[in-house]
Amino acid sequence: MSLLLEILSPDFLLRNALYGGLIIGFVAPLVGWYLVGRRMVFLGVALPQVSTAGVAGAFFWHALFHEHELHEGDFWLALMGSTVFTLIAILGLALWESRSRGRAEGRTGVLYAFAGALSLLLVASDRIAEIGILGLLKGEIIAIPTGELLVLAVGYAAILVALWLFKKDLLLVSADRDLALSFGKNVLAWDLVLYLIIGTTISLGVLLVGPLVMFGFLIVPPLIAGRVTTGIRRLPLAASVVGGLTAFVGFAVSYKLDWPMGPTDVALVCVVLALAAAAQTIPGLLRRA
Repeated sequence: MSLLLEILSPDFLLRNALYGGLIIGFVAPLVGWYLVGRRMVFLGVALPQVSTAGVAGAFFWHALFHEHELHEGDFWLALMGSTVFTLIAILGLALWESRSRGRAEGRTGVLYAFAGALSLLLVASDRIAEIGILGLLKGEIIAIPTGELLVLAVGYAAILVALWLFKKDLLLVSADRDLALSFGKNVLAWDLVLYLIIGTTISLGVLLVGPLVMFGFLIVPPLIAGRVTTGIRRLPLAASVVGGLTAFVGFAVSYKLDWPMGPTDVALVCVVLALAAAAQTIPGLLRRA
């Protein structure tokens, strides 16, 4: 109880890290549910890596064309690189999918491999310091400045508004594309709207919590929700609740045990998924036995 009171205190030193984790935990699963529902889970792996490559690319470009030293706190430069790379990649994939009959998994796999290689090559350059990029790759959430937390909160609030305003069309296009076409919906346009929402969510999240945490909260809570509830309206809400609760518990565990927050959150949500799967599987096995 004393730990809970300390964490919830307004004067808690790491409150920005707690608030940032909760924002990601509650909002990211609402967007990730579309990735899981449309069977684009691999896209949730590739895009955080693309976003990281965008941050590295922005740092490299700045060091190449500007004489003054690059500071680790150049948040807006990193946000621009992350957003530009992510949106270009996701719009390119959307247009390619509309004109190609090839397997989307192959294109996404190539994108992930290229983005990962590009990130490592840019980080290895002696023109930029490695510490900022390596911190992103590890998912360091502890030191989130208040200004960057405010940007995350405002950006994710806008994402929530967009999801609420367009939920009927996004659900229809995601659940039954043929039915959407029969209703006269512009499927490509709504795909682009969804991809823009996904890209913005990932570019903002990766910049503050890293690709590992972003992927974990995009994909795993919706998988848990699919095992504990049913109904197309209840699934996103359940995923959001699972993500928010695990983010809070993960923060408490990492603070108590002095573990890195990002890996702790992801490991915890994966344990919850394993427990949910076991709760569904074991009773059936016992009945058969």
